[in-house]
Amino acid sequence: MSILSGKNILLGISAGIAAYKTASLVRLFIKAGANVKVVMTPASIDFVTPLTLSTLSKHPVVSSFYNEDDENAVWNSHVELGLWADYFIIAPATANTMSKMANGTCDNLLLATYLSAKCPVYFAPAMDLDMFKHPSTAQSFKALQDFGNIMIPATSGELASGLVGEGRMAEPEDIVSFIENHILGNLPLYGKKVMITAGPTYEAIDPVRFIGNHSSGKMGFELAKSAANLGAEVTLISGPTNQSIQHSSVNIIPVISAQDMYEEAHIYFKTVDIAICAAAVADYRPKEIALQKIKKDDSTLTLELEKTKDILASLGAIKTNQFLVGFALETNNELEHAKGKLKRKNLNLIVLNSLNDKGAGFKSDTNKVTLIDAKGHITEFNLKSKADVAQDIFNEIFNQLDA
Repeated sequence: MSILSGKNILLGISAGIAAYKTASLVRLFIKAGANVKVVMTPASIDFVTPLTLSTLSKHPVVSSFYNEDDENAVWNSHVELGLWADYFIIAPATANTMSKMANGTCDNLLLATYLSAKCPVYFAPAMDLDMFKHPSTAQSFKALQDFGNIMIPATSGELASGLVGEGRMAEPEDIVSFIENHILGNLPLYGKKVMITAGPTYEAIDPVRFIGNHSSGKMGFELAKSAANLGAEVTLISGPTNQSIQHSSVNIIPVISAQDMYEEAHIYFKTVDIAICAAAVADYRPKEIALQKIKKDDSTLTLELEKTKDILASLGAIKTNQFLVGFALETNNELEHAKGKLKRKNLNLIVLNSLNDKGAGFKSDTNKVTLIDAKGHITEFNLKSKADVAQDIFNEIFNQLDA
């Protein structure tokens, strides 16, 4: 899944021959999962039709403040467009449009929207070689970047005039790739590796039956989504669950038993920066697994259980520079038990939640947690969605790493 998935992208088109490429650009943004709206300068509609772009974007294309042919039409608000956008991409950005952007000239809807935008603004220059090399164009480049706008570099090649050189607008695929990489590069977990365990484990009694628990895996999967959206490369080791995730930065490793999870966790732990053990791992397993289905012959059944390997403690014993987070689901003496687990298993942070709190724990979409760090600092949170809880956990990790 692209980092642009679910984002609102406003594409501004100015009057250059490269405008013909914007049909492909809109299509690629849509393919990446983004919502796309298009604003054009009045002159740009001579290069590519609004009908084409509105069909591809599934939104009306706007190029003026109001419809001159309809006296009852509602005006096109540049403020609303600017606030709607998560990212504003101006492509092609002609010398004329860039000069106006640099100097605050506001004589069309695109420029008014640019001056109103609160989101990151990318611009892709497109013009002929002599225009590209002109000192005034260099001044525009510098001014726009000094304002915080991000320039998508033009390439060299054959230009509309027949000249060969700089000024050719980047290809649509390269524009999308540039934006994705720029966004990722500014995310707090970009370049980091995160391992997360999630869900329950099933410990076999016989080929049919098992010992398990009620964990749905929702919390672990939300943590994985949050980590990926923050730029991390995520390894998600999950026990049996109905949860799913579609993200190019998340690698799911399915497991069944506590032993399976132990082995996979130890394979990946050595190379990660952050490990969060959110799985509800069985503490015990049958000492002997029946090879055939156990028949219901007696009124009682006795099972001899043995302890499973403690994944969290074993990782705490071998950790070097990893930031290790554990979970504690308690029903009594919650803080005391969580603090003991934090110290005993050599954790950097523990997430405490109690089955006594309504809306917290297994299966629900919400959780109520208390975070305790290695110095004993305690931070309590109200009941929230598990997605918000995941963000709170990562915010605390950032605070610890920056301290």
